[in-house]
Amino acid sequence: MLKSVFKEGVTEIGCDEAGRGCMAGPVVAAAVILDPENPVEVLNDSKKLSPRIRESLALEIREKAKAYHVAFINPGVIDEINILNAAIKAMHEALDNINIPFEHILVDGNRFHPYKDTPYSCIIKGDGKFQCIAAASILAKTARDEYMIKLHNDFPEYGWDKNKGYATQKHIDAMLQYGPTPHHRKSFHLHRQLKIEF
Repeated sequence: MLKSVFKEGVTEIGCDEAGRGCMAGPVVAAAVILDPENPVEVLNDSKKLSPRIRESLALEIREKAKAYHVAFINPGVIDEINILNAAIKAMHEALDNINIPFEHILVDGNRFHPYKDTPYSCIIKGDGKFQCIAAASILAKTARDEYMIKLHNDFPEYGWDKNKGYATQKHIDAMLQYGPTPHHRKSFHLHRQLKIEF
């Protein structure tokens, strides 16, 4: 069972991102403050949940959370500042849009940049340990999946409705056959290996 708090007596906010390892599409981050008086049931790491359960939980989180925000960083920015910095930038933008005060940030993973003067803790596999990080994971993942499915309508050759921009064989084959789109990340390591020109 996931823990509800990291530090007692402070308002905590969870942060996580989705899409860091993709060939195409934005990196998306969410920040969530849960309401202990109105808990979300069955929270878990978004990667361990079926799409149907993720979507159901995302609705519940939006209804019950004290505050949340989802932020998108596009491939052009990812190429300029690298994917790690872009993921952290997305988290900071999500935090910027939280409309109630918070006193401690819980971040999934092992890297983060200080946010103002707010204390933070990086927690490896935190989305499987703390409820607020799991909630952020679910919101980021569902928002990004929805975005990639919409992009699929304009670029069906790449299979984004299924692979969501990750480097599946179908996606790689489509890149080799049709070339890149404006939504592909020039800085993705596999593009250099495949000698794909942008």
